Amino acid sequence: MPDSPTGPPAPPIPLAELLAREELGLRRIAGPAHADLLWVHTSEMADPYPYLLGGELLLTAGVQLADPDTYVARLVEAGAAAVGFGVAPVHDTVPEALVEACDRHGLPLLEVPPETRFAAVARAVWRLMAEARHRELRRVTRAQQALATAAARPDPVPAVLRQLAVQLEGRVALLTADGEVLHTAGGRPAPDVQTALARLARVVAPAGSPSTGPAPGSAPGAFPAGPQTPSPGRKPSPSSATDTRGGSHLFAYALGGGQGLALALATPRRDFGDHTVAGIAVVLLSLLTAPHQGADAAGRSAALVRLLLGAAPQDVAPLLGDGDSWTVVHARRADGTPADPLNAGTLGAALGSALSDVDRETVRILLPGRREAVAPQPGWTLGVSEPTPVTALPDADTQASRALGHAEATRTALTTHRPGVGGLAGLIPADRAEAHARALLAPLTDTLAETLRCWLSLHGSWDRTAVAMRIHRNTVRQRVARCAALLDMDLDDMDVRTELWFALRDRTR
Repeated sequence: MPDSPTGPPAPPIPLAELLAREELGLRRIAGPAHADLLWVHTSEMADPYPYLLGGELLLTAGVQLADPDTYVARLVEAGAAAVGFGVAPVHDTVPEALVEACDRHGLPLLEVPPETRFAAVARAVWRLMAEARHRELRRVTRAQQALATAAARPDPVPAVLRQLAVQLEGRVALLTADGEVLHTAGGRPAPDVQTALARLARVVAPAGSPSTGPAPGSAPGAFPAGPQTPSPGRKPSPSSATDTRGGSHLFAYALGGGQGLALALATPRRDFGDHTVAGIAVVLLSLLTAPHQGADAAGRSAALVRLLLGAAPQDVAPLLGDGDSWTVVHARRADGTPADPLNAGTLGAALGSALSDVDRETVRILLPGRREAVAPQPGWTLGVSEPTPVTALPDADTQASRALGHAEATRTALTTHRPGVGGLAGLIPADRAEAHARALLAPLTDTLAETLRCWLSLHGSWDRTAVAMRIHRNTVRQRVARCAALLDMDLDDMDVRTELWFALRDRTR
């Protein structure tokens, strides 16, 4: 089955951790001892089912508790994780019928003492979630560093697989599209898990896909998989898939590079950051198993290495090709879901480039060479820079960022940066125009100047500027008002707006 999309904003909190907070005085009086809490919700409705997402600790004082059995059954059906019942002022004790219903339906029931406010319980859960998220981020960071170190070893593919097996405490394997095992690491799972993993790998890399064949040092086949006949007109395969077998969580990821390879994993549990750690390994393995690069690609790789070692862009430009143009694309998911290295690589491939990066929720892609206009991509909002030489890539990155903000503000799928036309502005020497712009805008910080530029570019719209800059509209109003005060100008005057617009363009040119 395909992997699930978005999950909760932080790792789940074990019920035991909340009960261990002695200052809350919570006591489990019914139901199982184990539960994973994802959120906190307070409701006094007779049936809160329509308003639950699943995984909640539902806090209630039982104001409308008429039929405890039906009430608990509906909570279980909605996926609630536990119930916290506040004693007083409605009920002096937790109703015995509610205790029996929670035991019968297997829903943990907590007694919340009169002196403990529901807000204090909710605050404790959020703090525990923040602590868990920080721990998981540190774990992911350590895993990323370990995988990167492994990728630099003389035997990078086996080294990355071994390190991934250590980080996830499971079994990993690199398989071809025909199910042949190239490398493995970690303990050997049960035969049914081996078969299930091979079957799952064929979901993301079906037989008939390109394959590199056996690699040097390949391990003997540990995941048996019979030959599969590709069906004509098959729908595109998913990039990842998951399954369970007994107590094992199974994962399969398609590697990029057109080699038809799949990474298969079997782990004893599924922690919050495991998908991210696996995604990092997928990117590394996709690069390490890609076909040998030609002279042009080798030159670009050498240029990137020299940049990482401190060389200036103009010094490595000859390796990229004198006169080469580059286009920067910024992209975000149209539905607001976060991007990850897997879908970032897919988007880059669709645009014709393997040079992609994920910076928080934004995907940044570098397109080499002068090319035709970038086409919109389903499910994405794009901002595109103008073609630029390698020495001006920082400016192109800014252009793409602004274009993406404009696209989101105007609800368009793609916006391309358009260089300003000459016109009257072209009659003024560039050095004099820039000096005047810097003197005029000197009172403004970079943040205020960028807010003012964005606001003017969107015709003074507070809402669109807020969307483009991803800040609250009141923050836009405060910043623009601050600009007007510092500049001592009337921003409602069209002449003032025109002069500031030319100045802001010259300041950032």
